[in-house]
Amino acid sequence: MRLTDNLMGAALMTVCVLAYVVNDAVMKLLFADMALIQAVFLRGLITIPLLCVIVWRSKAAIRGLSHQNKWLVALRVGAETGATIAFLTALKHMPLANVSAILLALPLAVTMAAALFLGEPVGWRRWSAIIVGFAGVLIVIRPGLEGFNIYSLSALAAVAFITLREITTRRLTSDVPSLTVALWTTIGITMFSTVIMAGTEWSAVGQLSWLLLLGAAVAILFGSLLSVMAMRVGEISFVAPFRYTAMIWAIALGILIFGEWPDQPTLIGTGIIIATGIYSLHREQQRRRMAEAKQG
Repeated sequence: MRLTDNLMGAALMTVCVLAYVVNDAVMKLLFADMALIQAVFLRGLITIPLLCVIVWRSKAAIRGLSHQNKWLVALRVGAETGATIAFLTALKHMPLANVSAILLALPLAVTMAAALFLGEPVGWRRWSAIIVGFAGVLIVIRPGLEGFNIYSLSALAAVAFITLREITTRRLTSDVPSLTVALWTTIGITMFSTVIMAGTEWSAVGQLSWLLLLGAAVAILFGSLLSVMAMRVGEISFVAPFRYTAMIWAIALGILIFGEWPDQPTLIGTGIIIATGIYSLHREQQRRRMAEAKQG
């Protein structure tokens, strides 16, 4: 049976977020044997050659960028670096499901930032969804209550950095290849980790750790490529909500690998975040259809 475009896009998105969660789980395993920054450095050393091969095979241009695009790419690299360190710091000290739940607020954060900084129209319904969604985040974090983890703030910082990354990406001109941006970003993160490694104690890397690092590099590459493919197949309103299946994978891997069972507040907060995120996406699609109908 041939899959429709929507079902193909949904399948690609589901596998995409699985790849990202697998990378997260593998990195969390590596933190037991080495410093966070060493794991990031070694993953970069493996990822860069793999990405170079993909860029070469796809014939993506590695050409000079305009002055504006150079600054935007540099800002994006900085944002991605901050997001990587903040997210992995939270991941090292928190259950996988909790960190993943906080990151589910990202679409709401991007919508809010686009309204505030790019002038994109956001009606009262979507503003309400954003407020309720962030209330769900607070339920997961539980500030000032028993079960609060200070590293939740690091996960929130990761959301802020990723939001900056997404807004910066939207400002890049269409002639800048996505693979080129991905390559420069990976190089930038690896260079940053190289500098920080100077003050970090080096841990011996065993055969199992190298296999885990290779697995993390492959997983994050697959996630990056599949995320592009997924959003180019089928309707966004149908495909995008499957991004939230990341929480299913995060809970499953958290239980199977780390014995981490999510508590009730985490599940309630996650449900609120997912519901408001899907509603916000639905309203965005309605707004676009109405705008297209008026133009037609």
